[in-house]
Amino acid sequence: MTAIIHPTAIVEKGAELGRNVTIGAYTTIGPDVVIGDDCTIGPHVNIEGNTQFGKANKVYSFSSIGGDPQSIVYKGEPTKTVIGDNNVFRENITVNRGTMIDEGITSIGNDNLFMAYVHIAHDCRLGSNLLFSNNASLAGHVRCGDHVVLAGYTLIHQFVRIGEYSFCGVNTYCTLDIPPFMLVAGDRAITRGINVKGMRSRGFEDKEALLELKRAYKTIYRSGHTMAGALEILENATSEEGKGFNCEPVKRLVEFIKSTTRGVIR
Repeated sequence: MTAIIHPTAIVEKGAELGRNVTIGAYTTIGPDVVIGDDCTIGPHVNIEGNTQFGKANKVYSFSSIGGDPQSIVYKGEPTKTVIGDNNVFRENITVNRGTMIDEGITSIGNDNLFMAYVHIAHDCRLGSNLLFSNNASLAGHVRCGDHVVLAGYTLIHQFVRIGEYSFCGVNTYCTLDIPPFMLVAGDRAITRGINVKGMRSRGFEDKEALLELKRAYKTIYRSGHTMAGALEILENATSEEGKGFNCEPVKRLVEFIKSTTRGVIR
């Protein structure tokens, strides 16, 4: 099927539309936009800049994707927004393209749900299978792993990294890196435990790994050790000792914490 374009929509010359694309009323599509097969773009949507959509994405009303970054350093450079497949952007979402002080790209993976009023700022790099609830907002240069959930009104400071399978509670404000597999909440955010329920609901079925992550959490957060001391214990332990650094998720947790430049939420 060819694209179905409402008569009131504006698709500028140069835009590329895949097969079976639907463009709603009063929507505008810029000249450098590429929209993949089977995408549905609702009414009153604005997509501009060098923005590339994969397949089967759905964008709801009054969203703005690929607009200029809200950054005083941006001087009109030809930066990009790159979006994967099967993402849902609900009403009033904003996604800004990158800046040249980073890699020049804002990127979003696959199979994500962004609820109403979510903001994704310039130079953010997001993974797949994410759920961002209403009014969650990311400042610039945020890095987000897979299977992350941000509850409503979560605020993420610029340059923060969000580890895989983590969960941020309602009204959480994060200025430091969020370690993978953790549940954090509060203003300022503190770590409340391993995100066990959330991990299971998102397909994490390794019971042994969950047990080892719980032990690692106690070593890092409840043992009274310094962070450096806790990480040393985990790195030197064996699975027979019940610390489980040979467990791959624990390794990823330790490596994430060791690589932080901002510090991690404790």
